[in-house]
Amino acid sequence: MTEMKTTPLTARQTEKLKLFVTGIGTGVGKTVCSAVLAAYFRADYWKPVQSGDLEESDSMKIKQWTAGNTFCYPETYRFQLAASPHQSAKQEKITIDLERFTIPQTGNPLIIEGAGGLMVPLNDHIFMIDLIEKLNIPVALVARNYLGCINHTLLSVMALKQKDLQLSYLILNGIFPPDTERIICSAAAPDTHIIRIPEIENITKENIECITHRLTLIK
Repeated sequence: MTEMKTTPLTARQTEKLKLFVTGIGTGVGKTVCSAVLAAYFRADYWKPVQSGDLEESDSMKIKQWTAGNTFCYPETYRFQLAASPHQSAKQEKITIDLERFTIPQTGNPLIIEGAGGLMVPLNDHIFMIDLIEKLNIPVALVARNYLGCINHTLLSVMALKQKDLQLSYLILNGIFPPDTERIICSAAAPDTHIIRIPEIENITKENIECITHRLTLIK
């Protein structure tokens, strides 16, 4: 196996930086990781599809966790039902159209957060990975330790490779056993940077700021 780089975020060449944050599944901490990235890169934020939790959306969480310092663009689609986007859209008699998604124009770095994992359906024919392919930007893949995470991570990396999508960052969110971490990291390309985000028991703007500061110290 190729030895991975373990020195992420060594320079702030961020003027044109755009990242699509996706995960190996639902509930792995994409929004927390997006908040850390947005704070670190001083980036804007965009959630293309929000399914459910409209009173406490991911955009609202990002603003709260970054002390209001992150500009959040409006979602292209917002649905009431907390479910897969294709199901939420169907309940409201809407079909998600891939052509409606356009990257917001900004002079700042931009963090884009998907919904669920790569194969979450947007309608009966297209998936989240198809949206990433349309937007044509590098990917930050969030992994979290649980039984099955190796399989889910390696399948996600494989799917990105098949679409010829660039995996710029592999984010290990929380604590991983060394043997699990080794296998997961070895699946990515040598130029993929590894970011390790510690376990956060209480997600607050203070804790996000602390983690962001620690990332800037990595050399």
